[in-house]
Amino acid sequence: MALLGGLFDFIFYPITNFLSPRWSLIIISIIITLLSTLAYKFLTNQKEMKTLKEEMKTLRDDMKKYKDDTAKVSQINQQVLEKNLKYMKHSMRPMLFTLVPILLIFSWLKVTFLPAGEIFSWGVSIWPWGTGIGWLWTYLLASIVASMVIRKLFKIH
Repeated sequence: MALLGGLFDFIFYPITNFLSPRWSLIIISIIITLLSTLAYKFLTNQKEMKTLKEEMKTLRDDMKKYKDDTAKVSQINQQVLEKNLKYMKHSMRPMLFTLVPILLIFSWLKVTFLPAGEIFSWGVSIWPWGTGIGWLWTYLLASIVASMVIRKLFKIH
């Protein structure tokens, strides 16, 4: 890990050395989210993903329409499950491609940002977070927001 840690230190040096831990972590999480989302876009058939999503939405609407007919709902539910399985199969390729690099980066993030303690601190103890949140929650929250924005901007299904 020392070799990869040195590589990540070199890559993210301008961010980690000139910004606070809070902003460093937010910017790094946006970069990682951008790269993994772009990998998802280019490693999946976006037309087919969009078609599958639309078909599943139509089937869910049909389930609401026929909610009193259990046989019909069961038949539609089977179709939804089949579409969902296809969708998941298409999603696996980019996930397998990005899993190892993200795990390596996460181990570096832990080593780099754990000593910073609470990245966001509000001074009052709030259950279940206590008086603030550390590197992991900060990363997760920033990446969720960034992912939603990036997916909208790049029209990723």
